[in-house]
Amino acid sequence: MSGPAGRARRGLSLRARRTLSAYTFLAVPLVFFLAIRIAPAAGAMVISLHRWNIVGTDQPWVGLANFREVLSDRQFWQAATNTLRYAAAGIPAQLVLGFAVALLLRRAARFRGLFRTVYFVPFVTPVVAAAWVWQWMYSPNFGPLAMLAGRLGLPAPALLRTPVLALYAITALVVWEYLGFQVVIFLAGLEAIPRVYYEAAAVDGARGWDLFRHITVPLLNATLVFSVVYATIVYLQLFTQVLNMTFGDPGGPLGSTATVVLYVYTLGFQRFHMGQAAAATVVLFAALLGVALLQLTVLTRRVEY
Repeated sequence: MSGPAGRARRGLSLRARRTLSAYTFLAVPLVFFLAIRIAPAAGAMVISLHRWNIVGTDQPWVGLANFREVLSDRQFWQAATNTLRYAAAGIPAQLVLGFAVALLLRRAARFRGLFRTVYFVPFVTPVVAAAWVWQWMYSPNFGPLAMLAGRLGLPAPALLRTPVLALYAITALVVWEYLGFQVVIFLAGLEAIPRVYYEAAAVDGARGWDLFRHITVPLLNATLVFSVVYATIVYLQLFTQVLNMTFGDPGGPLGSTATVVLYVYTLGFQRFHMGQAAAATVVLFAALLGVALLQLTVLTRRVEY
């Protein structure tokens, strides 16, 4: 068939093929996400409602009993409090330092790529290796901090053995690890702000703090929201850093560094209370979802100039 009708049919067929190809490519990561994320989450919900025995076939239904046991456990609330302390100490430090470094790098005329790479290296460094290096740095026997204290005539600090300081010593590792990621994100956000806004404001007499307050911060809102939500998820799911920094006494000293994920690990793979571990996982998932949605709702601002 020729003529307009034939061309219309061929055009419709081409659009249909393109649409089918698009949905096919979208379906691949969707299936992967469902298999890796959603299916295990649904499985955890099922396990949390049973008295789950990993070596037997008897998994009786207990309803919300696992949740009641977890929520009445003092160790869970200590781990939850510690997790909030990690977030309260680490998120502001990470965001402020990342933003400050990004502003400085934006002003750098030379070697910007080199500095960006140097700051980003900790983010791609294996977490276990980094944790063991920091553990060595903190060692009161042969670590560099102990050697420096000895030269100054001071007692060697036992940071990881002091309940008051251990959590913040681990937080310093996490801030160092994710600082480069935040720097790259803030740099991308800063470079996406059109220069014409600064030039127009400068013509009106705006300088320094006024430019930062009325142009930079508002137009970085999307970047700030992403950074806050991402950092919150990271800190509420801390596990590997804590486990390796307190090797031999997970969550120590005296449980002062334990997190909710470490609590789940202890319940499930050391005490084999899989039902309670799954219940704690569901509680953490609900908390993460609620906090993320709250942050997106409260922090998101639509800015137009």
